Amino acid sequence: MTPCDRNPHVDGDTRATEDSTLRLEHGDIHVCQDGPRDAPALLLIHGTATSNRSWNALVPLLTTSHRVVRIDLPGHGRSAEPVGRGYEIPEQARTLGTALDRLRVEHAMVVGHSSGGYPATALAEQRPDLVTALALINTGPGMDAFIAPETTAFDPAQWPPTDDQIRRFASTGFREGFHVPQDLVDELRGMTYHSVAAAMQASIAYLNQQPLPERLATLGKPLQVIFGDQDHRWRPSSAADYRVVPKAQIELLPGSGHTPILEDPPRTAALLLAFAERHAAHAPEET
Repeated sequence: MTPCDRNPHVDGDTRATEDSTLRLEHGDIHVCQDGPRDAPALLLIHGTATSNRSWNALVPLLTTSHRVVRIDLPGHGRSAEPVGRGYEIPEQARTLGTALDRLRVEHAMVVGHSSGGYPATALAEQRPDLVTALALINTGPGMDAFIAPETTAFDPAQWPPTDDQIRRFASTGFREGFHVPQDLVDELRGMTYHSVAAAMQASIAYLNQQPLPERLATLGKPLQVIFGDQDHRWRPSSAADYRVVPKAQIELLPGSGHTPILEDPPRTAALLLAFAERHAAHAPEET
């Protein structure tokens, strides 16, 4: 299997997938790009313990009208663990901003799935000039909304985990009966325990410092929140917490769990594209 899913376009087409590694000061960062390079940019940020591959089913639905950029967060996928930095959310956001600068992306709508919504928000806090709009998919607004049982946590003495252990952990990440893709199982097993644990702790610390809706309410960025109504990690009704953000658009997906980007790509993509189109008129043009 290739690091990035390939689009069915011939070599040389500006829509074809580009798989690259950025040599950054604190560690190599893996990037996938799809779609026309002169189209509006969509940055897709995956959640903890997964990689850019979690977006594979969604990407072909977005590239007809967008340049889609996927970045493996530090210590995830094919990106190196950070050297001289921790996994704190503001540090992850700084890495994303540096990567986009290297890619010459001046403006982007940023989409975060699950805990990927935290560095997405931090990037908007740090680089309001760069982020034109935010879309959060099943991103928990605060720790009081977390409902996953603690029994799904990993034991560092049993690392690396088995397939069965990973699938038990991942079971709350999907609607009941959904088969967890094997490549995601393999990628989590390939991570170090430190990367998984530190990334999870960083998300908790970011939320405990200030709930996400409060952060977003002061940013003034267009916001879309998509939530599967069968989420077993975050209380689905907590999506309403984001209504404190002026003009926030809240969408519940009936029958979807925590990961509608894999469980229901067509409906998820349709919502993202409609949101992007509505706010395209307000986004700065690339120079």
